[in-house]
Amino acid sequence: MIKFREIIIFFLLLIYVAFGLYLSIDNGVSHDQFHEQLNWKINFQAIKSIFLNNTDYKILLEYLDRYHGIGFHYISQPMQILIYEQVSKLKEVSLEGAYYISRHAAVFLFFSISSYFFYLLSLKISNNKNFALITMCLFCLYPYFFGHAQINGKDIPFMSSWIISTYFLFNIIEKFYNNLKIEFKTIFCISFSTAFLISIRVSGILIFLEYLIALIILLNIKKINIFFFINKNKLFFIFFFVFSMIFTYILNPIFWSNPFEFVNSLKWMSKYYHDICTLTFGSCMKALNLPSSYIFIWFFFKLPILILLGLATYPLIEKKIFNNGIHTIFYGIFSLTTLSILFIFVIKDVALYDEIRHIMFLIPFIFLIALYNIYIFNHKFFYYSSIFLIFFFVVENISLKKYQYTWLNSFAKFTDIQKTFEVDYMGISNKNLQKKIIKYADLNSLDKNICIYGDRYVKEFLITNNFTCFKNYSELDSAKIRPFIAYQNVRNIKRNNPRDCKLIHEEKYQYSFFNQDVKVANLWYCD
Repeated sequence: MIKFREIIIFFLLLIYVAFGLYLSIDNGVSHDQFHEQLNWKINFQAIKSIFLNNTDYKILLEYLDRYHGIGFHYISQPMQILIYEQVSKLKEVSLEGAYYISRHAAVFLFFSISSYFFYLLSLKISNNKNFALITMCLFCLYPYFFGHAQINGKDIPFMSSWIISTYFLFNIIEKFYNNLKIEFKTIFCISFSTAFLISIRVSGILIFLEYLIALIILLNIKKINIFFFINKNKLFFIFFFVFSMIFTYILNPIFWSNPFEFVNSLKWMSKYYHDICTLTFGSCMKALNLPSSYIFIWFFFKLPILILLGLATYPLIEKKIFNNGIHTIFYGIFSLTTLSILFIFVIKDVALYDEIRHIMFLIPFIFLIALYNIYIFNHKFFYYSSIFLIFFFVVENISLKKYQYTWLNSFAKFTDIQKTFEVDYMGISNKNLQKKIIKYADLNSLDKNICIYGDRYVKEFLITNNFTCFKNYSELDSAKIRPFIAYQNVRNIKRNNPRDCKLIHEEKYQYSFFNQDVKVANLWYCD
């Protein structure tokens, strides 16, 4: 019989999902949308070329970003097609802009599904429903995740897929531990989820390191001979690797001409050509020349203080953790996987930018490690501190509104955030800026033929209001006709201000309990 508490939880989750879906389509157009859609278009044309026998597959082979995975598009594109026209009418945005924004809804829905799997992982490591529920709430409300889940069509799906694959892994490890038979459907699920992860981003291959770590810990704890174990379960390993390879091949059109393109994709993406400069603790650090401190600086300022505290309690609870049967295996998988991947990223000097969003997939593991440490250390302290943090996250989400993805912990509030960190690297401010342009034009009876200079998506909320001239901010130097309107956002805010212009709006937000304004954009009228 379903308990009353479970009914309440179910309805709260429905409210969370509905609210998050609404917020996702109420955002601006995130900075990577055009590029992501172009990747899908070229890959989809290549897929169709197999059946139409034309030359579009060759275009994919010559495309610069041919190794940029498209896996999540298999889920998002049907949803985008289904709702984008309604989004266009509801949000007064161009059809193209609505198509981009509709992808946000697919991202948030997938994130919400993964949160249930995160709950199941929390339950496996703790065997306590209260711990799992509170941990899931922290996961869902963490402003960094909640904000990215509304807009980020690459890193959130990748993280979510990693969580789901890890859940299937834990089920398999549990069955190995208890000498139970592994069903074919379980092999199918982990094979497909692994391949899907790799199809989103080729660095998903690193999950095999997690699988290897899980196997090594299991064999050591159970004191099983590795050759005996492999021989006994050879059918499992054969089916798993064969299915994983087949699904990986099917989901990545770029591998169809030559499966060894997989190796090239690993080399290409580990040194991705975007040498973007990310403002990190006051220094502009370039993606292709990062100091080893880069990742750890961002972890220090992005992780909640309670999580940092939980990591610090490890020496106090070490003996309790490593004498706990299968829970020791789960904890070891989380810990060693996180440390190993971070070590690889630092040693190999992997290109990263826009703070830690490319290693976002490790943060759920860090959450589980830290929160479980606190739980083992003192149950009451875990419950009181976690419930306080849940309420704090709610306040932070309200305070930051649509800029939750820029969230920084309270340590950052002792710095000058504006000069120390990136403040709108996804460009979501474009929506508010364009709405301000519409309002300003209406109040001042401006001619709608006036040129608007801004980011790539300068037109999406303006074209439906009869504006006709749209240009990139970089074209301002050659602007000869006045009046015009210009806005600076994303990294354009670091450009020079337009000459002889009037500042008509500053886009700002404020963290809770913090009296600094964080400015993400400027809007200018130049007559």
